[in-house]
Amino acid sequence: MQTLKLKFNYPFKTASERCKKDALSRSDYDPSALFRWGNMMAMAVIRMLKAVEREFGEEGQKLIIESLVELGKEIGEEMISGIEIPKDIEPIEFISAYASWINKEVYASPEQPWIIDENACGFDILWCPHQDSYKAFDCRVQRYLVQGMILALREKFPERDFQVKFLQTIPAGAKTCRFEIRRKKPGEKDDWEEYSGILEKKALERAKKKF
Repeated sequence: MQTLKLKFNYPFKTASERCKKDALSRSDYDPSALFRWGNMMAMAVIRMLKAVEREFGEEGQKLIIESLVELGKEIGEEMISGIEIPKDIEPIEFISAYASWINKEVYASPEQPWIIDENACGFDILWCPHQDSYKAFDCRVQRYLVQGMILALREKFPERDFQVKFLQTIPAGAKTCRFEIRRKKPGEKDDWEEYSGILEKKALERAKKKF
């Protein structure tokens, strides 16, 4: 079995093509400026989430999370729109390829993917755009975007559902961000959403302590 056997659609395709044409093609344009702008946006989102949790508690937190999940789902739907799965691709190869597309084309992160067997795969994120700006607990804001992308895939290809769990992260001191993925069994609760719920409660507890 192989990783990267399938390509998906590029999210924000029209905007991406305009960026290449009008900015990246210019000799006087520094591509790292685009990174700095994106990092500023990422920091703005986590600060907004923390402020809403502090001022409006669980209700405000829920609104922000729902917005992030909704955006992630839209991105996921765009990536898989019109996609047909070749017969020679195993479910775990498809899942691994989808994860790699998210890592490289959405999160701009170089990775090292692997497939263990027909039921499990994983990957290391070798560099994350947020690793030098986020604190370990800040990574939670990205969970909801990913949650939406998982939901999009689950709705279109329910027979290829999967569980995702992170084992370590760079902001927490590890050399890589490591994730494990396995095929989801019928009736199983979603590990990603379950852990997101735990983090949400911790975030609200932290917010209360700052009053």
